[in-house]
This record gives sequence, C-alpha cells and structure tokens, in this order.
Amino acid sequence: MDPESKRFWEIDFLRGIAVILMISYHAIYDLVYFGTVHIDLSNGVWFYVPRIIAGSFILLVGVSLTISYSRAKERLHGFRLYAKYLRRGAWIFSWGLLITLITWIFVRQEFVVFGILHFVGVSIILAYPFLRRRNTNLILGILFIAAGLLLQNLSTDSFWLIWLGIAPAGFRTIDYFPVIPWFGVLLIGLFAGNVLYPLGRRIISLRDESSNELVASLCLVGRNSLPIYLIHQPVLIALLYLVGALDISPFLSGL
Repeated sequence: MDPESKRFWEIDFLRGIAVILMISYHAIYDLVYFGTVHIDLSNGVWFYVPRIIAGSFILLVGVSLTISYSRAKERLHGFRLYAKYLRRGAWIFSWGLLITLITWIFVRQEFVVFGILHFVGVSIILAYPFLRRRNTNLILGILFIAAGLLLQNLSTDSFWLIWLGIAPAGFRTIDYFPVIPWFGVLLIGLFAGNVLYPLGRRIISLRDESSNELVASLCLVGRNSLPIYLIHQPVLIALLYLVGALDISPFLSGL
C-alpha cells in the first residue's frame, strides 16, 4: 500500500467506538422520545454523554484533516488544494440539508436546522486556513469553547445566527452543533493532528492491532461512519419497534 494513502488504524478504531456509543445513546434517546422509558436526558450525566460522543467525532475530524492536508499538498496547489476541502465540506453539508428535510417532515417542531453534519461540512471549509497551524489552533480552540459558554445564555430575534450559536428564545431542535463553541473542538483536533501526525506520518510507535477481529470490526465501522450515521436512526427505530420496545403508532397517526 502507498504509505501516502495508508489509513491509521487507531483513528478508525476510535471513530468506530464513537459510532457504537452514538448508536447506543440514540437507542436510549428513542425510547425516551417515544415514551417507553422516562429519563431526563437534559440533566446530570445524560447531558454530557452526547456532547462527549460528538466531541470525540469532531476532534477526530480535526486530526484526519491535518493528515489529509499533509498528503494532499504534495500533489495539489493553490485553489485546487482548497477546492478539495470546499467540495468535501459542501458534500457533507448537503447530507445535513437532507437531514433537515427529513426531520422537518417527521419531527416538525424540533427539526434539525444546524446539526452535526451541517457543522462538519461548514467546518471543513472554514478550517482550511488553520490546517498547517499548531499551537495557534490550541489557543483559538480554547477561546472558541470559552466564547460558547458566554453565548449560551444569549438569544436574538434573528433566525440567521443559529449557525453561530445565538438562537431565538425558545428555539428547540433534536440536533444542534453551532460553530461556536464546536469549531473550537475541531481546532484542538487540528492541533493534536499536527503534533501526533506531522507531515501525515505517525511519530509515536504503536503496535498494529488491526488484525484483531474486534479491532478490525470497529475499524470497519469507523471507516463507514457517515453512511452509518445516515441510516442508523430509521434502522434503530424499526428494530426497536419490531422487538416491541417502541409503540410508534400514535406518532405515525399524527403525521
């Protein structure tokens, strides 16, 4: 295999773990949403669980971007190099728009306006000037997160600032990842990527565990995180319904 295109198993492995945790959390979320179990997911440890899972995804996006950039800049230059990330970001953002449409149809009052796919798509484009930075990204990342803490209590009458993290009072959505503070997590991922994988190469010695069946399975999941994300909720709801864990009849009758 060409070393310039080689995937690092540990990144796929960690992403695979995050996918499994995401699916597990969403199973619990569905049970709560459809009234099967009664848990307050907005308080205590349940408030932090989805944010930790999503934060790990976003951090790994940042790490992966630095590796991709280090390799791509050897064969692409100028606008062609930027266009690579412009196309990639627009592609992922378009999937976010599909999620917006689907949730507007099925979850009208809490449909997704700027969820994690919207965020990742926009962030891949915004991240381009920062891809070669290291310590600057760590500082800016911390500042973005701190700014998010300050903005969380602000509201506005404008609908157009939602993507930044300033939403109208009473705004509700089932998936919300504004640029502030989450771009800060991605910037910290860029910092980590440039420290651990400078020039697209791993600098620490790590035994290859990818032949282990469990590790290989999780790596496979990690390599296919986008399609899994797109289909996991309808599949999950269908499975829970088939085993009798969900009663979605009242929901369907209300469509």
